[in-house]
Amino acid sequence: MPSYASSCGVRRNSLPYRLETRLAEDSSDESPASPTSSDSSDDEEDLNRRIQPYWPKYQHAFRSRGFRLETVRDVKNYYRQKGASSLDMLGSQQQLSSRVDFRDDDALCPDAGFPDNLFRGIRLCDSRRVVVKAVHRRSHEMMIIRALSQPPLRDEPTNHTIPVLDLFEVVDDDIAFIVMEEWSSQLISSTGPCCLNRFLAALRQCIEHAAFLHKHGIAHLDISLSNLLTDYEGHYAYIDYELSRCFNSPGTAVRNYRGTEVPPECEKEGEANPFKIDVWALAVLMLRACKLTGYWVPELMQVIEPMLDQDPCRRPSSKEVLISFDRVISSLGYHIGPVCTKLQS
Repeated sequence: MPSYASSCGVRRNSLPYRLETRLAEDSSDESPASPTSSDSSDDEEDLNRRIQPYWPKYQHAFRSRGFRLETVRDVKNYYRQKGASSLDMLGSQQQLSSRVDFRDDDALCPDAGFPDNLFRGIRLCDSRRVVVKAVHRRSHEMMIIRALSQPPLRDEPTNHTIPVLDLFEVVDDDIAFIVMEEWSSQLISSTGPCCLNRFLAALRQCIEHAAFLHKHGIAHLDISLSNLLTDYEGHYAYIDYELSRCFNSPGTAVRNYRGTEVPPECEKEGEANPFKIDVWALAVLMLRACKLTGYWVPELMQVIEPMLDQDPCRRPSSKEVLISFDRVISSLGYHIGPVCTKLQS
């Protein structure tokens, strides 16, 4: 991006040494897996644990609602469309051979990279690819996703939850299914890094969604790059509300927190402010995103540093973070938006 390399202090691959060291110490090449929930009561833990449904049992239910769970035939067609060689297809088949009979084109074909509570599927009316998540029907995640994906919260422009196409319950099994659009976890496309315009827009969407959640008393409690998806059209969305909670009062605290990004106050036993946990995690997400894309705007540290304060009481609210971000970006003369500047030239 030559047009940005020398403007307003933008640097590529130039994080401050102290922050670079911090990220290197607690990260690997792969994003850490999302943690499991840790709740104070056995009943609470049982409701919010990851479940392992027997997916074939629910095929008819999905078809009756206009969806199809992915089959061996779908996977074979996918590889053919991608131009994969027979050797590539054979390797993929061998990877799943213990779980799938590839001689039966109609057999369900779970994705080897997914946990047991996720399954790929297809919407019948337009062949749109979807991802289905199975949860306990009385779980926190189901309650929160239901609220976020229905009016009035669904219609708020600051809500950047992954689009949910359907929600339904199987009462007899105490199970519920969340049918989502399939977006990509690969935040940078294979064609190369996004432009700075879109990168800054992505950061703003991340901050804006945290502020939206907090305004409605919801703490995500697992903000991380691994829980951020994109549609490659300038839109970014949060997923994975397994640890998320609703709080009726701002003074509510959480105990024994063990999310992906753990702030210092949670490294020892005791209570912590869930919203300040999110602010810390959001700062780490921003730093990791800068490192991943190679974009670094030094002035962003005016926003990020206060978010990483060792004392959570001194950290800004997510709303204050959004105001600070907008002020810094405006002072640098950027006009950010979802349209890639590569496409405008």
